[in-house]
Amino acid sequence: MEVVKITPRGYCHGVVDAFRIAKRVREETEGPVHMLGMLVHNTHATDDLQRQGVALVDQPNRLDGLEHIKEGTVIFTAHGVSPQVKQRAVELGLKPVDATCSDVVRTHELVADLARKGYQVVYIGRKGHPEPEGVVGEAPGSVHLVQDPEDIDALELDGGLIAVTCQTTLSVWDTEDLIGRVQARFPQAEVYNEICRATQERQEAAVEAAKEVDLVIVVGSPRSSNSLRLVEVVKKLGHKPAYLVDDLEELDIQWFKGAKKVGVTSGASTPTQLTRRVVEYLEALEAPL
Repeated sequence: MEVVKITPRGYCHGVVDAFRIAKRVREETEGPVHMLGMLVHNTHATDDLQRQGVALVDQPNRLDGLEHIKEGTVIFTAHGVSPQVKQRAVELGLKPVDATCSDVVRTHELVADLARKGYQVVYIGRKGHPEPEGVVGEAPGSVHLVQDPEDIDALELDGGLIAVTCQTTLSVWDTEDLIGRVQARFPQAEVYNEICRATQERQEAAVEAAKEVDLVIVVGSPRSSNSLRLVEVVKKLGHKPAYLVDDLEELDIQWFKGAKKVGVTSGASTPTQLTRRVVEYLEALEAPL
């Protein structure tokens, strides 16, 4: 079976930077080191960090998580945290280390600046994801998290200065639709599309590759927003089946029935060796009839 290795795929600059920071901190720090949530949303990468001595504290929200850390160093993950979390870490006597992706930092700064100028900010993001949690925390009374069209329809804003922005790892096309819906309700809304380049490039490449393959395998964790969005865009815009697998063992031979050409990509936090194992397996596979 022919395998199309879709590029770009795998680690983005924010993930690489976060790993570099975590490794340096562990090597240079005496005493306990914790990551407040998964440093990046990949179970294998997280397990590897724990083997290196970086303890995982994974609670529903970051403030609750801090209360479980009694001493030492706490690493804020690539997804970012709210100012309230940073302040609380200091109050608890912890040593904070910030591994937030530079693209996410830019969104934090944008939202904080807009709020200071009196804007109501409509923020498109995935509820329950740590990135929106951190960004909304920049100005809780001025930032309105929306995920679906129904959330936008339910907004009650009193006119005046309005801006719309978004999480960095969303579907490019779905986000454009939601931004359009915000503009339809609030024509004065200023648009700041914050989807990062790595997310956009990976989605565009996956949709383009879908034109020439029978199905696409996305290697990534179910916790990973950008991996889930890759599956979505292939299905919705590439009009081909797409499956998310965390590792080789999750492949189902029945997916490949009659397939002659398969595309493989991976989320921005997926270790290269995981994707390589999937590619090698598929290259040796004869698709079932």
